[in-house]
Amino acid sequence: MKKTNAMRILDRHNVAYIEAPYSYDPEQLGVGTIAVALGLPVGQVYKTLVATGDKTGVLVAVIPGDKELDFKLLSQYSGNKKIGLVQLKDLQSLTGYIRGGCSPVGMKKNYPVWFDESALSWDRIYINAGQRGMLIGVAPKEVIRITQAGVGEIC
Repeated sequence: MKKTNAMRILDRHNVAYIEAPYSYDPEQLGVGTIAVALGLPVGQVYKTLVATGDKTGVLVAVIPGDKELDFKLLSQYSGNKKIGLVQLKDLQSLTGYIRGGCSPVGMKKNYPVWFDESALSWDRIYINAGQRGMLIGVAPKEVIRITQAGVGEIC
């Protein structure tokens, strides 16, 4: 499989990762389905959510697949009063990625990124590689470093 932009960025930063390709149904892009297909715990597969805040504009939250984003907690960490997810129709124009293929690495712009603190409890987490059908397993500290992400309890 061809390298994605996220993979090239990790390579440029000398960050080791494992490619984890999977087959998918465009109607079943949920993290749980993907985790089962790869034989991984759902909590080790992290989903990338793109939101907008009233103060920061676009921001990115990376949370475990078995959790829901707590907008109030993310607001506190990010300095926003109100946060909402971006509309699906705006996702690609803002990030360069489509639903089911959104990575916190390699977006069109360097948006503020927040990882749920649970990521640090794993030696490796799996994030989207920037296209449907491919995750990358990476040390959370490394992906947090290269995305210059904040870390907090956001679930």
